[in-house]
Amino acid sequence: MKTPHKTEDDHLSEARERLLEAALPHVVFDGWSSATLAAAIAESGVDAGLARLAFPRAGIDMALAFHRRADRALAGELAAADLEDMPVRDRITHCLRRRIELVAEHRDAVRRGATLLALPHHAPEGARAIWQTADLIWTACGDTATDFNWYTKRIILSSVFSATVLYWLGDASPNFANTWAFLERRIEDVMRFEKTKAQFRENPLVRAAIWGPMQVLNLVRAPGAPKNSPADAPDPGNGAPVGRT
Repeated sequence: MKTPHKTEDDHLSEARERLLEAALPHVVFDGWSSATLAAAIAESGVDAGLARLAFPRAGIDMALAFHRRADRALAGELAAADLEDMPVRDRITHCLRRRIELVAEHRDAVRRGATLLALPHHAPEGARAIWQTADLIWTACGDTATDFNWYTKRIILSSVFSATVLYWLGDASPNFANTWAFLERRIEDVMRFEKTKAQFRENPLVRAAIWGPMQVLNLVRAPGAPKNSPADAPDPGNGAPVGRT
């Protein structure tokens, strides 16, 4: 049986994984930096040229790769898990908790990454990485929104995830009990907001007042959403199209 030929991407992926493993003990002292990459190259045996291709910007690329590695691990778990019988709230809570637990043994690496990605010139990439985590979780939880709610759900979840990670980084409670309680409170806040929003929009006077703005918002669709999405469906109450809640 022939061994499949490895592509350039395969070699880069393997190099990144080896370098990240070798780098983690050094991140505690040198952060996600060129010094850490140099130490990882020396200890992993990865060719220096290949390492520079894998992480052309050294520290920032390593920090982002570490974040995405945890996302991939979570995606693998969720693909094998049966979440259908769980309420949406419990699914979201489970996913956020597991995402943090997957990096719990490398809390210093997460702290160093958060600090680096908070710098003004790296903040857009940090925000994009958190957004991708939120998108992964909502998709795994069966989100079918195609209108502007696709965006608002991910914005809210990104905020919850960021706040919970920051709380976790300073949590000294046994088994991070305070962090999980904090997460529950944040999820409760989100669910309360969604309930209030639904009640608000069910008010006939409010529906009439916001009908125009909703038509504009409903032109904003999730990436890849079909043109005839639920946002285009007529409202059976008065025949006017309204946005989803």
